[in-house]
Amino acid sequence: MTLGKRARILPVLLTAPLLCAMAPGDMSVAAFLMRADSLARLGPLALATPQGNQLKGEVIAAGKRYKARIDADRRAGRKTTSCPPESGTLTPEQWLGHLRSYPAPVRKRVSIHTAFDALMKKRYPCPA
Repeated sequence: MTLGKRARILPVLLTAPLLCAMAPGDMSVAAFLMRADSLARLGPLALATPQGNQLKGEVIAAGKRYKARIDADRRAGRKTTSCPPESGTLTPEQWLGHLRSYPAPVRKRVSIHTAFDALMKKRYPCPA
């Protein structure tokens, strides 16, 4: 392997542990949208790909984290940030529309779990 090839591979090898260490739901909105847009050309088959499963896992993990926090707040008698029903649905179009509502410069700084929380606050505000 030439020195030039090693120089190109080294950054990838150094960032791989960081990507693997991220907890589900910690992916940025920018990274999520970039991957979702690359999968969009596959249509319904996108969810059958490993990358599609990873994106689905990100949303599921964010939802579980959100629900655990809301349930803990309710059990402790604390006011919750939103008041969702016990069960509900979220279409991919609604989810992606919410993510795309973030300005491009902000997307790198917002995690999927933060975006999920914000969407729930918007969709299910608590009565005043």
